Amino acid sequence: MSLYASLYSGVSGLSAYSSALGMISDNIVNVNTIGYKETRASFTTLVTESRSTTSYSPGGVQSIPQSLISRQGLLQSSASATDLSIDGAGFFVVGETPSAVTESSSISFTRAGSFTPDEEGYLKNTAGLYLMGFPIASDGTITQNREISALQPINVSGLTGTAEASTSVTLRANLQSTQPISAQEATYTGLAGFSMADGSVTSDFQRDVTVYDSLGTAHTVTIAALKSSTANEWHVELFVDPAAEVSTVAPLHNGQIATGTLAFNSDGTIDLSNTSAALLNPVGVTWTTSGSNGALADPSTLTFDFGTDGTGDGFTQFDSLSTLISSSVDGAVFGNVTGVSIGEDGVVTALFDNGLTREVAQLPVAVFQNPDGLTRRQGNSYTVSDQSGEFALQIAGTGGAGFVAPSTLEASTVDLSKEFTELITTQRAFSASTKIITTADEMLSELNNIKR
Repeated sequence: MSLYASLYSGVSGLSAYSSALGMISDNIVNVNTIGYKETRASFTTLVTESRSTTSYSPGGVQSIPQSLISRQGLLQSSASATDLSIDGAGFFVVGETPSAVTESSSISFTRAGSFTPDEEGYLKNTAGLYLMGFPIASDGTITQNREISALQPINVSGLTGTAEASTSVTLRANLQSTQPISAQEATYTGLAGFSMADGSVTSDFQRDVTVYDSLGTAHTVTIAALKSSTANEWHVELFVDPAAEVSTVAPLHNGQIATGTLAFNSDGTIDLSNTSAALLNPVGVTWTTSGSNGALADPSTLTFDFGTDGTGDGFTQFDSLSTLISSSVDGAVFGNVTGVSIGEDGVVTALFDNGLTREVAQLPVAVFQNPDGLTRRQGNSYTVSDQSGEFALQIAGTGGAGFVAPSTLEASTVDLSKEFTELITTQRAFSASTKIITTADEMLSELNNIKR
């Protein structure tokens, strides 16, 4: 009977608009929640099938929540370097505990990037979720497979006091082409008593660079050059001063780690094909002491870069004063962590009190085929669902992923004016549904009064 169907139709309206009121309420109270995504109530009809063209059977209405997770919120500036947002598609990967990821069920995804260090140095947001990333090794390498098993919580405090041994020395210098040939060059052999390392031969050019061993102790490596009587060639010695800091093997002596000749082309650029292999190949260094306590460091392997063959980006031989233009040495001893910086590519860099920096991790950006299908979780985070599809961990700015925006926070997508308007219309619709019920009730009462 249509009266009863109308009664149930009104009840469905009460249920639908009550549910809609709950969604609006959540939106309003989360207007200031970082990274919150609005949920909208979509209404659809409930139809009771009827093949009759002369009668109608009411069905009602139901409300279906529509999550607008993919909608971008306004990015607001922040004073904290660890406040993060994503400019574009994607989510930060977070874990519930500060431990390595073992399976995908132990992670979730969020746009709420208000991360701060906890008492152990782990970065976590206001919901207590820990930021996850791929660790960067001391040599700068990072995992290429981007599997979840490689994810680890971001923690930079553990780097305090660590050291990184030097492996590469890059040099740029000029050796004066018109340098007079020293009389000592005639007896120079590079061996003991006839070398620049022991002082028996005076060098035409000499400069020092500082390298570090595995314990972080600084050592001085001297680059000494003597012009050869052979055209476009220079004798070069690499030695450690003081010599007692390294163990040398004959015929090397007095701290020497490599000797040979450096050759140049007629245009003043370096000629690597005629340069001694001993200078170009990695040099093994065995340290005999590291620091005043006599601790021994691991042996080092140093590579000296004298430039690219036939170019002027390294050592040159022009008619200007011999000088060291620049030098670059990797490795260092790291002090206390004083801060963290994060780039648009998601690379996390630790800043130390001695002015050094080190890249420690890279944040992946998780992307989905249908982010609006994600399942909501406590703490403004999401997990994978059948509707969302599987995720892919991308480097920021690649594969459809947005860029990481440091020192910003993504505001809630809630529009208060719109929500209050929806609140009014929902309230009116709810009141109208109650009128349906009371009217149907009055009509049923009239039917009961027919038989008295």
